[in-house]
Amino acid sequence: MSTIFTKIIKGEIPSHKIAENDLFYAFLDIRPIAPGHTLVIPKEEVDHFFDMNDDNLNHILKFAQPIVKAIESAIPCKRVGSMIAGLEVPHAHLHLVPIISMQEFSFAYAKQAQQEDLITIREKILKYL
Repeated sequence: MSTIFTKIIKGEIPSHKIAENDLFYAFLDIRPIAPGHTLVIPKEEVDHFFDMNDDNLNHILKFAQPIVKAIESAIPCKRVGSMIAGLEVPHAHLHLVPIISMQEFSFAYAKQAQQEDLITIREKILKYL
């Protein structure tokens, strides 16, 4: 059974895509901790992050690097933090979260984003990619 992330990759569920290549897909989280919170996922459906094949493990951070730089340029933040939680969806994923305040760098602060806000944030980030 396909995960929600696989359905997003296939275009069955809409997303606010930030970047894509043959191995990975990056899109804005609809329940962001902070504006610009982006998920990076392998296209191969793997439940646990560290069960990804060696190639994907070796390349996911290189894929994420320009996205992090674009987020830091587009969103006023101290830096972009990364998290591997892996409990919400059984599909490996890397969270790229703009850190505005260390006190708010927690899923406890995640809240549903408005579509128009996601569109605006996506456009800002894409200017720097």
